[in-house]
Amino acid sequence: MKKTLISLILIAAAAPAVWAQDRIYRCGNEYTNNATQAKERGCKLVEGGNVTVVQGTRPATAAAPAPAGGAAPATSPANAPRVSNNDQKARDADARSILESELRKAESRHADLAKEYNNGAPERNALDLRNPQRYMERTAELKASMARSESDIAGIKRELARLPAN
Repeated sequence: MKKTLISLILIAAAAPAVWAQDRIYRCGNEYTNNATQAKERGCKLVEGGNVTVVQGTRPATAAAPAPAGGAAPATSPANAPRVSNNDQKARDADARSILESELRKAESRHADLAKEYNNGAPERNALDLRNPQRYMERTAELKASMARSESDIAGIKRELARLPAN
C-alpha cells in the first residue's frame, strides 16, 4: 500500500510539468510551438524555462524620413478635427498668456528663494543657532530649491519660444 501511495504522489507531482507547456521554438526574433513550421524555418528548440510571448502591434504606415534640419515637423493624425486659423490663434494667445503668468510666478518664487539663500549664507534662526547641522541642511535644501527654480524658469521660457509669434 505504501508503494502505491508513493508512486501516486510522484505521478501527481510530475503531471503539472507535463501539461504545463508544449515545446517552444525560436526563429530569430519570433517564437512558435508549431513543430513542422519550426523544422521548415530551421528554428531552435528553447529549453530551460517557461517562455511568455506578448504579441506587439505594428505601425499602420511606415514612418516618413526625418527632414535635414533634424527636428520632425509636428503633424496631427488624418482623422483629427480641423481648427480654424482664428481659433488656433486664440488658443495660442491663451497658451502664451498662461505661460507668461507662470513665468512671472516662477521668477517671483526664484527671487524670494535667492533673497532667503543670500548667496549661500542664509540668515540663521533660533533652531539653526542650537543645531549647526540643521543650518547646513537648510542651506543645502535652499540651494537645491534654487536649482529647481532656475530649471523651471528655463523650461517655461523654452515653451514660450515654441509658440508662434503673435
